[in-house]
Amino acid sequence: MSTPVGADPTVVGPYLAGALGDQRWREVTVELIAAGMSNLTYVVTPAGGSPDDAVILRRPPTGAVLATAHDMVREHRVISALGPTTVPVPRTLHLCTDESVLGAPFYVMERVVGIHAVHEFPPGYADEPAQRRAIGEGLVDVLADLHAVDVEAVGLADFGRPEGFAARQVRRWTKQWDATRDRDRPDLDALAARLAETVPTTQRSGIVHGDYRLDNCLLDPAAPGRIRAVLDWEMSTLGDPLTDIGMLFVYWPEAGEQRPSTLSPLTTLPGFPTRREAAERYARRAGTDLSDLNWYVGFAFFKFAAIIAGIVARSAAGAMAGKDTSGYAERIGPCVELGRAALEDGAI
Repeated sequence: MSTPVGADPTVVGPYLAGALGDQRWREVTVELIAAGMSNLTYVVTPAGGSPDDAVILRRPPTGAVLATAHDMVREHRVISALGPTTVPVPRTLHLCTDESVLGAPFYVMERVVGIHAVHEFPPGYADEPAQRRAIGEGLVDVLADLHAVDVEAVGLADFGRPEGFAARQVRRWTKQWDATRDRDRPDLDALAARLAETVPTTQRSGIVHGDYRLDNCLLDPAAPGRIRAVLDWEMSTLGDPLTDIGMLFVYWPEAGEQRPSTLSPLTTLPGFPTRREAAERYARRAGTDLSDLNWYVGFAFFKFAAIIAGIVARSAAGAMAGKDTSGYAERIGPCVELGRAALEDGAI
């Protein structure tokens, strides 16, 4: 059996056998999924089992983490609460808060079968522009549906403090940047200060995903445009939903663009809606005024730059389980400039 960092199968197996009440889990194989740069995600399969028998285990990074970051209890809670809603999420199976097991809290959820598209679609999938447009529109529609969830009805009324959320987010990510500085970056400091001076009035509050994008979703293999599951809820809270739109556009390059924040180039393919088209669709479905959208895009680039700085710092400390983070530091400066351009020039 392999022994990936952070999830020793000789520990995970016996624990799951007891937690899930099924002795077939006593011996397992554990595979670290080579995606994501924050919380660690593993596929756990019982000995002799097939991929259909596998479950997913999520835990924080193996090194020191910042306060309030990588909270497994919150991530498990929001996914569990959204289970009965129209927002597609995996079914949660178990939460472990006993840090003596793996050294940190973790949870287990069902493995959803879907297309995880990052750099390209599988051959034969979403080949037509109309199918790619459906995927883009599906992403927007699911996000609008998330923001429409009645937080009291799903038991999440106390999941965050929506009052003053946007201003508090600027302070939080400024503090996170201060805690993980790789070097002096006066342009990043200036962007943080300008954002703090120009926080717009929040129109409404709701559940915020915090890092919503195409490659944090699983697509239906049989129906492009249908989202099977939204993943990576570690940044979710109650707050201003437009912060999710701003962050989505950080990851939404258009044809001919080369963005340092581009984790996936798929939205550049023919058929995908432009950012402006996506914004208009969201506004119609959510009934929201997007006149302050530029601020939210500017903030999102600032947040992205702070996140990348954190990844660079954790990598330098050896807390990224061997993941390749080369070139990440070089993305920070260009993202700061895109944030400034959105805030000052209206370039979304």
